[in-house]
Amino acid sequence: MIPNPNDETLKTLLTNARRIAVVGISDKPDRASYRVARYLRDAGYEILPINPRLTTWEGLPAYPTLADVPGAIDIIDVFRKAEAVPPVVTAALAKGCQTFWLQLGIRNDAAVEPLIARGITVVQDRCLKIEHQRLITPPN
Repeated sequence: MIPNPNDETLKTLLTNARRIAVVGISDKPDRASYRVARYLRDAGYEILPINPRLTTWEGLPAYPTLADVPGAIDIIDVFRKAEAVPPVVTAALAKGCQTFWLQLGIRNDAAVEPLIARGITVVQDRCLKIEHQRLITPPN
């Protein structure tokens, strides 16, 4: 099993990231992808919604694929089933990113190996919102 980065590494990448592509984003407010993206947007990140069935999300342009996103992407946050991860990895390798993040409940060690070989940070089976709240947002 490929280990996740330590807390110090996660804190650094969350502090330095600005643009987050959310692959598999939903326009339904009751879905985790919607809630996580909205939280991240409210925390100051630029959200790049990726879903071929959407044209906009919360007033932002939605992109059908990662390749359609203009400019660099810091974090690719994936809300897709584990078996759907390999094509997203291929797209991420072509597009480029600093971090490839598989949300809570999603792990595919074999699929992410090419990302790790290229020096891209990979996080699996963790929620970006939960980790941000734990490492970045000061407690009340």
